[in-house]
Amino acid sequence: MPEVYVKLHRVGGDIILAACDAELLGRRLEEGRLRLEVNTAFYGGFLASLDELAEYMGKATIMNLVGEHAVSKAVEEGYVHPEAIIRIAGVPHAQVVSVRW
Repeated sequence: MPEVYVKLHRVGGDIILAACDAELLGRRLEEGRLRLEVNTAFYGGFLASLDELAEYMGKATIMNLVGEHAVSKAVEEGYVHPEAIIRIAGVPHAQVVSVRW
């Protein structure tokens, strides 16, 4: 079963969920002018299952997701439209901002 690294950041009234596929932690993705550091400071919280990831997605106001498993789960749960996904060096990346009133 695939695992993802999950880290929650609280900034003001927002809960930022940073999640990446386990094998991507510590990698630098580059393609043309696009660069993404999948660093432990931002993404390296704790290992979680995809079901646990879905629970955290329901609590987050902002999400930053990297990797096939993390991004696919967000699509499956209805948080990310497939056309909103970008790829950097072939790796999917999506960002979500929820407006809650």
